[in-house]
Amino acid sequence: MSRRIVWIGIAAVGLCLLALAFFSNPDRSAGKIKGPARVESQFGVSQWASLQAAAALTPAGAASAKPILFGDLHVHSTFSIDAFAFSLPIFGGEGAHPPADACDFARYCSSVDFFSLNDHAEGLTPARWQQSIDSIRQCNALAGNPANPDLVAFMGWEWTQVGERPESHYGHRNVIFRDLSDSDLPARPVSALPDGITKRARGLWLVRAIERLGPLGLGEYADFLWLTRQIAETPDCPRGIDTLDLPADCRENAATPAELFAKLDRWGSDYLVIPHGLAWGIHAPPGARLENLLNDGNHDPARELLIETFSGHGNGEEYREAMPDAEAGDACPAPSADHLPCCWQAGEIMRARCGDLPAAVCEQRVEEAKRLALEAAETPHRIFPDTTPEDWLDCDQCRDCFKPAMNLRPRQTAQYSLAVSRFAEDDATNAAPERFRWGFIASTDNHTARPATGYKQYARREMTDARGMASPTLDQLTRPFITGRASDPQRAQPGRAERRSFQGLFDVERQASFMYPGGLVAVHAETRDRHSIWAALERREVYGTSGPRILLWFDLLNADGSPAPMGSEASLGEAPEFEVRAAGAFRQRPGCPDASSSALSPERLERLCRGECYHPGDERHPIAAIEVVRVRPQTRPGEPIESLIDDPWRRFDCPPDPAGCRVRFSDPDFVASGRSTVYYVRALQAATPAINAANLRSQFDAAGNAVSVDPCHGSYRSAFDDDCLAPAQERAWSSPIFVEPASAAGVAFRAQNAIASPESRTRAAASAARGSGR
Repeated sequence: MSRRIVWIGIAAVGLCLLALAFFSNPDRSAGKIKGPARVESQFGVSQWASLQAAAALTPAGAASAKPILFGDLHVHSTFSIDAFAFSLPIFGGEGAHPPADACDFARYCSSVDFFSLNDHAEGLTPARWQQSIDSIRQCNALAGNPANPDLVAFMGWEWTQVGERPESHYGHRNVIFRDLSDSDLPARPVSALPDGITKRARGLWLVRAIERLGPLGLGEYADFLWLTRQIAETPDCPRGIDTLDLPADCRENAATPAELFAKLDRWGSDYLVIPHGLAWGIHAPPGARLENLLNDGNHDPARELLIETFSGHGNGEEYREAMPDAEAGDACPAPSADHLPCCWQAGEIMRARCGDLPAAVCEQRVEEAKRLALEAAETPHRIFPDTTPEDWLDCDQCRDCFKPAMNLRPRQTAQYSLAVSRFAEDDATNAAPERFRWGFIASTDNHTARPATGYKQYARREMTDARGMASPTLDQLTRPFITGRASDPQRAQPGRAERRSFQGLFDVERQASFMYPGGLVAVHAETRDRHSIWAALERREVYGTSGPRILLWFDLLNADGSPAPMGSEASLGEAPEFEVRAAGAFRQRPGCPDASSSALSPERLERLCRGECYHPGDERHPIAAIEVVRVRPQTRPGEPIESLIDDPWRRFDCPPDPAGCRVRFSDPDFVASGRSTVYYVRALQAATPAINAANLRSQFDAAGNAVSVDPCHGSYRSAFDDDCLAPAQERAWSSPIFVEPASAAGVAFRAQNAIASPESRTRAAASAARGSGR
């Protein structure tokens, strides 16, 4: 898997030798939290505002709403090795942002209610794991009354798996723990590294040699090499020993999600595993399909209750049949009005280079380029090392998606996951199909310890993960190392497989156009405390936003007893009836509120917040429309997915009322269809300027063909003050409501797919405590 994560350390040795600028602050500690807790008049504003908005949209006599709290469950510090690498001056980085920065940023820059720390397990040594825990504990200790804290900080890590082939690809997951005591947290994080992979770095004598030059001016480069050595010298944990009996100073690895679950269960803690970035094509190989996770215990609804559909690395919600996602061995598909395959563009690049070659030879090389591009998987542009991002136009990108993930993998999207089913191999058993039933959240995946950066669209290079070479000289010196050299400009060349594992992470120029400030997770929680937030996550009464604090309620009105909120499951013998209520986010005032300016020094406020904080005014952005998406999961093997996703199924335009929008609808087709049906909604704000909303800023001819692009670079190639703004309708995505037909089959299906309670999970973990987790 994440050979690419470890390869960063190996590759950075060469890059460090080329560095031209230095920092002096070492990143060998978790940093110091500077700001005190906020008072209730500061941190309670958003939750009371949500109740006020709910009251304005709620019919008289209806039950009162729960407060809505906002947070970020995907935050990296520079304890993640990729984050540390991109913090270096060679990439125009800011220097270290250790875990303590996340606490101060959450309190006084973004003013959120909760966050979690999720550094890559692959780079978390046992010492750094403990430093991270200590920092999160300190953050919570400053939060005041545990029953009404100003901020709740959760602890976790990211399990970062990448398969070379679709069948071995499981993707990235955040592991998050409810509690923070020694008995509730594992002794070490569990990575997805293959055993022995870090041994490749141990022979790099340059790591030690250059590291010792730190006092002579290498500064953070020496600290980065120190970290590389610490990771390389941490031994793999021995196999065949119970996870509870392993030595404290080893790296524990799990090759599959099923193995990860088994190890986590041994600790008996309350935890969640949240898949994320599944549709991001820089990691997922072409042809990757989510139904592979339904095999061999690699998806468990008792643990994977939620999926992160949107982050600072893009939107993985929307399925697109027009993006064929061809892989090695397939024929290269022809372009369409909606999609330009990179393999096809490889052929066009070759055609433009044919020069005076005979026509037959030229066509042969065009077909060869298409084949090599497919074989290059995630990095087709590597078959022409001397090309630029502009040469590839907008190939393999979704042209009509909202803030899409780069190189979107359609069969890894959230919509696809709701539609796909896995059927028993023996039809005689009449077993219910296995399906994904998860709630939707969003977060940032920020790599500079900045939770919830989406409150304003500014400072693109600091508030997103856009990175690039800091100068033309560095670019020229490093490009042959990163991309290789063209052996023959008039012929495509095979992409080097050994380079693919780390090339993608250093190939940041195209990626920068698909980096965003990121999203938020919103929870309908009874109170502000840790257990109430966690309970909302477990019952899936949650939703995601693209960054703004949009308020959203989505209820099934005719469920048994009382209305059922988003994330619920129900069985009905009549048409389901729904209600949606939404209110836009507050318009932002410039600068920072006095509470932030008085809590942090001017220097720390500028370094973390870059002059802008969450600073709401009194007026809300209007909601422009409510869209309803209906998905009817497969009922037979091979049933075409595109016929099962209605997006949008219904759309309701809203009057421009700052108080919000309220709509009701029903599904008259439900009873007659006799099918399981999934519904979720999107609340769309009126358009506002947003970073990278136009991505590659493609230009098209009259026939709809892309003819040029203007990428939003993370390097010197784009102006450093260019935030690449374009209009976008920021939005909120509800968690789905799952409705079954009221029949014996429906009852059996619900029993098969019921979400386990926390108590049953604990019992299951205890019963599995013997003989698992090895």
